[in-house]
Amino acid sequence: MSYPQSIIDNHPNLHRIDNNLNNLVKRIEMLDYINPINIEQEKRNFFASKYNVNPKFRYRKIDFNAHKLQQALFSQDIYKIKDEDTRAFYEDVIYDYSGLIQCIESIGKGRKFYFNSLKSFGTPTERDVENARFILHFEDAEYDQELIPVFNATEAADFFIEFTRRYDFQFNLKFSTKISAAAMVQNNTQTLILKKNHLFSANQLKVLANHEIGVHMVTTYNGLHQPLTIFHNGFPNNTETQEGLAVFSEYMSGCLTMYRLKELAYRVIAADSLRKGSDFCDTFDILHNQYKLNREEAYTISLRTHRGGGFTKDHLYLTGLKKIYDAYQTGQGLENLLAGKVSLEYSSLVAKWLDMGLAKKNPFNNLAFESNENNNPKIEFILQNLK
Repeated sequence: MSYPQSIIDNHPNLHRIDNNLNNLVKRIEMLDYINPINIEQEKRNFFASKYNVNPKFRYRKIDFNAHKLQQALFSQDIYKIKDEDTRAFYEDVIYDYSGLIQCIESIGKGRKFYFNSLKSFGTPTERDVENARFILHFEDAEYDQELIPVFNATEAADFFIEFTRRYDFQFNLKFSTKISAAAMVQNNTQTLILKKNHLFSANQLKVLANHEIGVHMVTTYNGLHQPLTIFHNGFPNNTETQEGLAVFSEYMSGCLTMYRLKELAYRVIAADSLRKGSDFCDTFDILHNQYKLNREEAYTISLRTHRGGGFTKDHLYLTGLKKIYDAYQTGQGLENLLAGKVSLEYSSLVAKWLDMGLAKKNPFNNLAFESNENNNPKIEFILQNLK
């Protein structure tokens, strides 16, 4: 999306620096590198070892020069941006992307990656762990046929294509055995990737449609519409907000279940195990033997947590959900947070940019946010009482 000439004239340095940063980081996406390329083989080996031998994951090699990229980031003359709030924001952007590059560069290097992950994604606090345990103390829901996995990836793709008819955009679709999630959006190529050998339940199809398409794909296309490319590339610390919005979309569309909430709680427990020095086998043991999670799910959550050398991102789904839920309850609009890969802490800056002509209204909205379809009082009680 190009600037109107008047905006370029009023903010020439901002326009130039934003484009410079776009050229540097537009192809850098953590999810392109963090997922092991030998997930299925190592899963078979782990199960064959009776859960006693840590997987040895391999990763895609990075295809950029991290050192030169860091130099180029910090050489930007952001002091020439006139607006003080915008200048401070772009300082945060540079530090955030520098940390992300360090993360990607150290994938597969054990504790080095873990400590870089901490800088970018943090770690669960005691309050976060208490929230997870609070969720896990509730009894499982009664038998629900919608939770039985029966749909293959091709059938899932048909469902997502049909779901997207309510939005006026199209995306690429591909299948892969090299992702740890059942589905994920690749922002830089506008691609929905489905796990090729995964079986989906009816509920999971609804969850993923509202999560991946209703939020992640909507914010991808809204970000492409914005004059500033940082909306598409991502604000600093946007993961918590974006994942919070995505799970909140599940809640608003009426498909957030106790099963799903517990999955998010287990992720917090797994991320916290990293802080306590657990290896893959230890985390799997906590989930499978202590919490009685079946081995497939315990493996997947352990994989998500230990990929790269210790990836702490997963604790942000629950904290993000609580922050977005609270914002919604207080009447705060979510439109600015859907303008791209935006962070809650910069919502007021987006509003300022709208007034300045540096941002535009969203062409796409999350349709689930139009009315609250949740009819599960237990879910409501939990969200109200998370700390």
